Amino acid sequence: MCDYSLENVKTRPAEVGDTLTTRQFRSGTRGFAASEDKKVAVCLLPGTELAFTDEVRRLRLWPWSKNIIKHKAAIFRQINQHNPTHHHDAIEFPDGQIVLLTFLVEGQHATVLQLPVKASYSTGFFAFASTTRSVS
Repeated sequence: MCDYSLENVKTRPAEVGDTLTTRQFRSGTRGFAASEDKKVAVCLLPGTELAFTDEVRRLRLWPWSKNIIKHKAAIFRQINQHNPTHHHDAIEFPDGQIVLLTFLVEGQHATVLQLPVKASYSTGFFAFASTTRSVS
């Protein structure tokens, strides 16, 4: 999924093995750009696992805050979903820290390691459940 702020940008879904680059798009927000075309935003599903080539750098929001996150692995998350005008796309690090994608420094590279498992229901179970009868 892509953040609402990228709705006017050309997008495509992520695939395992994609090399992504953090980029600021014309909309003014940051996200992941496709390696084959920096104008295309790559949309990730919550739970997508990423490996960065270097420790992750974020914008320094306060003079006392750190701009380097000492992790190279992260999982894509969506937060603030109750508020449609807030950014939703974020990454979570192994220590539990969550950072919005829009706060990442441009030019960082990450590889998509794994996509989340999609929920799939067997029609057999529901067919069985719908054909059972109560015993009187």
